[in-house]
Amino acid sequence: MDSDGQTASPTTPPAAGWRSAWPDALALAGGLALAWCLHWQVRDLVWSLWLSSLLVGYSLIVWRIFRPVIAIGRGAAAEHASGAALAAGVGLYVVGALFLLAFFTFHFGMFHFVHSVFLNAFFPALDNAAHRGPSAALYLHVLSAYWPFVVVAAVAERSAFLQPTRLLVGPGAGAKKSGDAFMEPYKNVVRMHGLIFFFAFAHFARLENFFVYAVVYAVYFFPWRLVRQPKPAAV
Repeated sequence: MDSDGQTASPTTPPAAGWRSAWPDALALAGGLALAWCLHWQVRDLVWSLWLSSLLVGYSLIVWRIFRPVIAIGRGAAAEHASGAALAAGVGLYVVGALFLLAFFTFHFGMFHFVHSVFLNAFFPALDNAAHRGPSAALYLHVLSAYWPFVVVAAVAERSAFLQPTRLLVGPGAGAKKSGDAFMEPYKNVVRMHGLIFFFAFAHFARLENFFVYAVVYAVYFFPWRLVRQPKPAAV
């Protein structure tokens, strides 16, 4: 309720929010330009999505684990803590963060490795790679061929890196809070891999054309965060 005793209306996203979506439009144009100029086929599209899912998602995990170190340093500086106290606080957090990093490195990495096995069987990035299985040469080729799309995908996912992050280890950091902090990378994995399955369907249904790719890219790069229903203001 406001000062006049009336119920506050739900908040709405500012009009300036749509003006902030120009990088999304730029990312869409960049993704389409890559697909058009390099004459990408389904094989190239699915591997570029796989690589961006791996690198952008893992970068977000690392950022969310170690970003609170900055907050610890700022808090210690505001309280004029001694250098020894700051080092102890950061050291304790880093030890716990390393255990967390090891877990998600294995879990997130293994998820993408298993997925790459299936992609290699149906859409081998190298000739005869489907018969040999994934190899270091395959992953190096994927990295060298499709890294520009990783930059485009990172622009589209920039808002996830700007979200505030709580302390993920130490006293008061429950397992649920830690799990919630890493839902975003896995949500992006589901979305990207959903596109991979769509492209595979389009390939086997002989629907491969640039218009189909353009529509799917537009859905992926559209700033859905700006059209989500805002939460009502607290009464």
